[in-house]
Amino acid sequence: MSDEPAPRRRSRRASVRVRILATILVVTAFGMAIASGTAFLVQREVELQEVDDHLRATALRVEAAVSGVPASDAAGDAPAEPLPAVATTVELLEIIMSRIPPLQHEGSIALVDEVIRWSPPTTPEVDLSRDEPMLARMVAEAEADGAVIGTVVSEELGSLRYLAMQVGVEGDPAVGLYVTAVDLDSELNDVNTAFAIYALISIGALAVIGLVGWFVSGRLLRPIRQLERTAARITGSDLGERIPVVGNDDISGLTRTMNGMFDRIDGAMTGQRQLLDDVRHELRTPITIVQGHLELLDPDEPDDVRATRDLALDELERMARLVKDIEALARADGDDLARLEPVDLDELSAQVFAKVSVVPGRRWELQERAAGTAMLDPGRITQAWLQLADNAVKYSDDGSAVTLGSRTVEGMLHCWVQDEGHGIPPEARERIFERFGRVDTGRGVGGSGLGLPIVAAIAASHGGRVELESVPGLGSRFTIVVPLRAGTEEGTDG
Repeated sequence: MSDEPAPRRRSRRASVRVRILATILVVTAFGMAIASGTAFLVQREVELQEVDDHLRATALRVEAAVSGVPASDAAGDAPAEPLPAVATTVELLEIIMSRIPPLQHEGSIALVDEVIRWSPPTTPEVDLSRDEPMLARMVAEAEADGAVIGTVVSEELGSLRYLAMQVGVEGDPAVGLYVTAVDLDSELNDVNTAFAIYALISIGALAVIGLVGWFVSGRLLRPIRQLERTAARITGSDLGERIPVVGNDDISGLTRTMNGMFDRIDGAMTGQRQLLDDVRHELRTPITIVQGHLELLDPDEPDDVRATRDLALDELERMARLVKDIEALARADGDDLARLEPVDLDELSAQVFAKVSVVPGRRWELQERAAGTAMLDPGRITQAWLQLADNAVKYSDDGSAVTLGSRTVEGMLHCWVQDEGHGIPPEARERIFERFGRVDTGRGVGGSGLGLPIVAAIAASHGGRVELESVPGLGSRFTIVVPLRAGTEEGTDG
């Protein structure tokens, strides 16, 4: 028998749709229950208070009958006519029973020496004579000098709220007892019926809320399900699918964010594939050259060995420069945000000019310097600016002028390099910003073709761009344009 533990079954959690709907229904049901329960208890208490008020008013009328003084009706009617004189307890109870008839949902009875003597002249809704044990309890609880109001549950009659009063006439040893009781179940029937109807309506409302909530939540969560299915379909070879954006709410905002993420992933993957293809293409030539010369090398010929060695070192140096440029481009592309800090624009322009002015063979000029402070990555901007200066040297003649300058225009910083070289043909102006893109000038200028893409990547990391103005035969002007951001004062120093 194997001792290996049985694999644990993965618990299946309810979906977000079900949990949202269940939460809404639970909270709604709880709120309805609290509201209806409170209303029911308040209304029930009002009904019970009205029953007690009626029993107390009845007690006052009985006391008035015993004393022989007319009492006002509890409902505010005119005073009753004077009571006739009575000589016995039996006569007194007869007068009380005739003058205080039971109302709806009420019954009354009169006892003399614990024996039933009178019931109302009409058939009462509550016949107290049907439950003798209950009557015996009322007789036992009655007090000789006051009214007793209490509640009793009868197997025959249900829940009753009763009034029991002992009455008698001076000189008559007989003990009379007047009892009246109100059927609480009948009195509270309207309240109970209203509560039952409310409960049915609440159940129906919850059903409607659940149905509507099911469809609404399904519609709102549909983009998330589409997002899940789309993310599952997206692979490294197919990143072109996007989620449809519907509406302008939080879900559609999430959808736009995810589509933006897919765009960035797609761009990164495309750039990676393009870079690998370009690197493979660029490295194939020097490798082929070195391999071909090594295969043809005659080890017994010192001159041949020396020439092949020099050629191999030159090609390896070119590959090393290529790897360095690829690394610089990867760093520029890899940072979504530049490391910004306050930079003095006048000082930045002066530092860049100081670095390039020592390069021989050109007449360097600093035409204009921006004034104020901007939020920039000074190292990156300096790198891009120097790269433009290096390109100007490569593609211009000895002794020609190369002009640098900077200025702020409408919240943007412009840093430019202008040369007097051969210019760039219109058909090549887009290609030079592509990786390994070059312009064939016929001069055999070396380079990896990554300089301008690095400049463009640095400008993009600042939220800017690179602009080009070129006239074939007269020269070119490359301008890095980036936002000044906060804390910049516009101006220029000549």
